[in-house]
Amino acid sequence: MKKVGIIMGSASDLPVVRKAAGTLKEFGVPCEVHVYSAHRTPAEAGEFARAARAGGFGAIIAAAGMAAHLAGAIAANTTLPVIGIPLKSNALDGVDALLSTVQMPSGIPVATVAIDGAVNAALLAVQILAVADPSLAAKLDEHRAAGAAKALKANAEAEAEFNA
Repeated sequence: MKKVGIIMGSASDLPVVRKAAGTLKEFGVPCEVHVYSAHRTPAEAGEFARAARAGGFGAIIAAAGMAAHLAGAIAANTTLPVIGIPLKSNALDGVDALLSTVQMPSGIPVATVAIDGAVNAALLAVQILAVADPSLAAKLDEHRAAGAAKALKANAEAEAEFNA
């Protein structure tokens, strides 16, 4: 099975990144987590991205706040799918990171999830890997069915309380 790389620009991003790693673990998808900054360790970030395909990775998640150039820097150095997680900051509540992550130049795509959207980033990585892995596709189907069952249970409870 292919791995997913999770890169964060700073160790302070770990609380959000943990959610992505945990979601991947739930699906049995192996991952590696690294702290590489697009600005402070650009050589290491670029080398990781350039070597990722040969290293057995199938997708890379990049989490960064503020200037949020990490996902783009990673995408510039690999043709693997890159999923950016813009992180909430104190200054602009993550809107700056969202715009930096989503506004990539033509030819260097980065899939972008919501601000602090680590779970969706991991689920998107699983979906990408599931294209070639029927067992992962089945796990995604089960996950969706469980989510639907939870929503329908909540609906039944609300109907029982308010519509009786």
